Amino acid sequence: MKEISVQELKEKQDKGEDFQLIDVREDFEYEMSNLGGELIPLGGILIEADKVDKTKPVVVMCRSGKRSAAAIMQLEQLGFTNLYNLQGGILAWADEIDPTINVY
Repeated sequence: MKEISVQELKEKQDKGEDFQLIDVREDFEYEMSNLGGELIPLGGILIEADKVDKTKPVVVMCRSGKRSAAAIMQLEQLGFTNLYNLQGGILAWADEIDPTINVY
């Protein structure tokens, strides 16, 4: 499984690179804090797989990196090859990039 660090994600955002960010946490978690990605909770990732872009890099994130890894494993079985797991999830983002973001 390919992974991306929070620093690499921040660089992609700062450079305006074309990629999709998908957040697989639950609604209440997303409302508390998010990085502006598209919310597709893990439980619905296969049902909503058509929302995942196949033509550009897709970064999948959650709280710590475990649910996003599970989502990637499911999507890879559908033939996706452009997925990157955000190492450490939003916890790493808060720790290394933006300490003002709400974490739980």
